[in-house]
Amino acid sequence: MRLRYNYRLYPDQAQREALARSFGCARVVFNDGLRARQEARSAGLPYLSDAELSKRVTAAKATPERAWLGEVSSVVLQQALTDLNVAYRNFFASLSGKRKGSKIAPPRFRSRKANRQAIRFTRNARFQVLANGRLRLPKIGDLPVRWSRQLPADPSSVTVIRDAAGRYFASTSRSVSIWA
Repeated sequence: MRLRYNYRLYPDQAQREALARSFGCARVVFNDGLRARQEARSAGLPYLSDAELSKRVTAAKATPERAWLGEVSSVVLQQALTDLNVAYRNFFASLSGKRKGSKIAPPRFRSRKANRQAIRFTRNARFQVLANGRLRLPKIGDLPVRWSRQLPADPSSVTVIRDAAGRYFASTSRSVSIWA
C-alpha cells in the first residue's frame, strides 16, 4: 500500500510562471505522444515504443517550433511520456482482464483548461529538500513549503499539483506494509 503526503507550496510570481511553463510542456509532450501512437495505429504501423517517443521529443527540442521545450526540466517531459505509457498499459490490461474492475477507456488528450495540472520530478531531476525548509526544483527554483507534518523519508519523487483554486501542492508517496 502507498501513503501519500501533501504539502502546500507558496511559489512567487516567477516560480508560478515557470511551473505554468512546465505544466504546459508536459501536456504538449503527452498529447504529441498520444497523437503519434494514434496515427501509427490508424496507418497500420507497429506500436511506437517509449524509446521512439523519447527520440521524437529530443528531435522536437532541436526544431525552432518546439525549442521552448528546452526551457523546462527534461525529467518532467520524460515523466509525461511515462504517464502516457502507464495509461496505455492500464487500458490494455483492462481489455485483457488482467486489471480488476470494469474496462477503462483509452488515454485521452490533456486539456489546457483542465482544473488540475500535475508534473512529477524523480530523483534523477536532483530535487532537494533544503535545510531552510524549502523545496528546490530544477529550472523552477527554491519553493517555500508549509511542512504540515514531518517528511517520513527521503522521497524518491515529488509531484507538483495545481488545483482548480490555483493552489500549489507538493505530493510525495511511500510504500508501507499493511501488516506492520
